[in-house]
Amino acid sequence: MVSRFLWGHEEGKRGMAWVSWKAMGRPKAMGGLSFRDFENFNLALLGKQAWRLAIDADCLWVRLMKAKYFPNGNFMADSMGHEPSYTWRGIVEVRAMLEKGLRR
Repeated sequence: MVSRFLWGHEEGKRGMAWVSWKAMGRPKAMGGLSFRDFENFNLALLGKQAWRLAIDADCLWVRLMKAKYFPNGNFMADSMGHEPSYTWRGIVEVRAMLEKGLRR
């Protein structure tokens, strides 16, 4: 979607890519446009939600997720659950990354 916006897109035609994605991700001081890496940015946002699930038990969103996906257990120990949503699958996949940084 971003590339269509930046380089134009007409039905059946390709726009001209004047700059590579790699160059666009570089800092402005190095000649880039400082675009974020969307994959890493998404992982960071999912990690933030996973952290909230692990830490903040009073939050309404956490209580809803707990009731739906892990009613009898712990977020860090339970499986994916029954018929998980796309968002929930992403949060569960980030859980392993979150475990590396957790301390008691």
